[in-house]
Amino acid sequence: MAKDEIKRFLDNSKRTLDQEYENSSKTIKEKLQSAKKKTLDKI
Repeated sequence: MAKDEIKRFLDNSKRTLDQEYENSSKTIKEKLQSAKKKTLDKI
């Protein structure tokens, strides 16, 4: 494998991981907000 090819794979992997991290954190925040709202509605 050429250095350029390895570098391209690493860049793509980093981009994918960053995007998945963003999506996961958004999902977790939304679930927490939803749980908080449901709890407050019950009170």
